[in-house]
Amino acid sequence: MISGFSHVTFIVHDLEKMSRIICDVLDGREVYSSGDKHHSISPEKFFDVGGLWVAIMQGDALPNRTYNHVAFKVSVEELVKAKMTIEKLGLEFRESRPRVEGEGQSLYFHDYDNHLFELHTGTLDERLAAYKKLDET
Repeated sequence: MISGFSHVTFIVHDLEKMSRIICDVLDGREVYSSGDKHHSISPEKFFDVGGLWVAIMQGDALPNRTYNHVAFKVSVEELVKAKMTIEKLGLEFRESRPRVEGEGQSLYFHDYDNHLFELHTGTLDERLAAYKKLDET
C-alpha cells in the first residue's frame, strides 16, 4: 500500500545547470552528489526541496515539451521572487492556462531539458471549492 511520496527523478543533460534551478528557483538544498562514483545508471544528485526528495540524473534531454509537469506550492511573495530568478537564469515561461477565481496563481517554466515546472499558490481544497462554486452558478 502507498504510504506517501518517495521521490521524483529528472533526467538532465547538465547536472550543474539543473542544480542551479533547483537551488535558486525551488530553494532546494543539495544533499548528495555522486561525483566520480556511479551507484546508479549515471551521475546523479539528490536534493531536499521543501521536504521532498528530488533526484537528477545525467542523460539525454526530452525530445519535446508537453504539459506533463510537477508543481511546487509557494506563497504569492515567493512566486514573485521566483519569477525574477527564472528570468535571470534565462529560462522560458509557458503561458498559464485560464484560471478559475479562487484556485490560486501559477507560474510555469521549462528547464533546459524540456521539463515543465509549475509554482502554484493554491491547495487542492481551494481548487475543489472554486470548481464547486463555478458549477453551482
